[in-house]
Amino acid sequence: MDGLLIVDKPRGVSSFNVIRDVRKKYGIRAVGHIGTLDPEASGVLPILVGKATKLSDLLMLHDKDYIAEITLGIKTDSGDIEGNIIERDDSNHNYDKNQILTVLNSFKGHSKQIPPMYSAIKIDGKKLYELARNGKSVEREERDIFIENIELLDFDEKIIKYKVTCSKGTYIRVLSEDIAEKLGTVGFMSSLRRTRVGNFKIEDAEKFIKIEDILDVEKIELNDSKYKKFLNGILINVEGFNNGWIKIYKNGKFKGFGIVNKNLLKRKIVIDE
Repeated sequence: MDGLLIVDKPRGVSSFNVIRDVRKKYGIRAVGHIGTLDPEASGVLPILVGKATKLSDLLMLHDKDYIAEITLGIKTDSGDIEGNIIERDDSNHNYDKNQILTVLNSFKGHSKQIPPMYSAIKIDGKKLYELARNGKSVEREERDIFIENIELLDFDEKIIKYKVTCSKGTYIRVLSEDIAEKLGTVGFMSSLRRTRVGNFKIEDAEKFIKIEDILDVEKIELNDSKYKKFLNGILINVEGFNNGWIKIYKNGKFKGFGIVNKNLLKRKIVIDE
C-alpha cells in the first residue's frame, strides 16, 4: 500500500496520533505527514503511506489555505488559545470593514516573519516549544514567507475571521498577532482550520491517492535497456520533456519517479524494480 491519504484532522488530536492510528489501521510502519497541525487546529493533514514517504520533502514545499479567527484585545504567550494571557486591551476600537481590509491587504506579497517560540523548530538540538515551556526565549532568524491572498470572511468588535493562501513555513499565529498589532491592539489566534495543502483539499478528505497519482507531472515509458540504466543511476538522454519531476513507466507499469534536467533523466525514487 503506497500512496497518500487525505485526513480531516479533528480539533484536539495531535498529528502524531493521526499517524499512529493510520499505522494501526493499515498495519504499515512507513507513515508520515506533510506539515504538522497543532492539536487545537483542524483540517487537511495529508498522510504519506509506504514508499510515498519518499516524496515528503518535495510535497512539503506546497502552499496552503487556512481559515483563521483572531480574538482581539487579548494576547497569550503562545499566540493561540492554549497559551496563558499576558496582556489585555479593553479599549473600544470600533473597527470598520475598510480599516480591517486595508490591514489584511498590507500583508500580501513577500515579507519576513520571525517563528514563534512555541514551535517545533530546533535550535542547538532543542525544540523551541520545550525551551518556551521552561520560561526561556532565544533569538530566532527571520524567515521569508509569501502571502498570495488574504480575504476577510467576517468580523465583529472582538473577532476577525479570515482566509489566507500562504507559502510553506508561514505561522498563522504570528500573522494573526501581527494583524492585531497593525489594528492598534493585541490579539491571538483562537481558531485555525487548514482547507488545502497543494492539490489536496478538504473536500477530498478520506480519499486515498495512489502513489503514481500524487504528482501531477509528465510521464515517460522506458524500454528494457533504458530502464536498466535508470535503475543503475546512469543518466539517460531524453528529449521533449520539461525540466522537473517525471513518472517512470515500463511496459505500461508505473515504476517510480525521476528528474529531467536539460534533457537528461536521473533516477530519484524507485517503487517497483
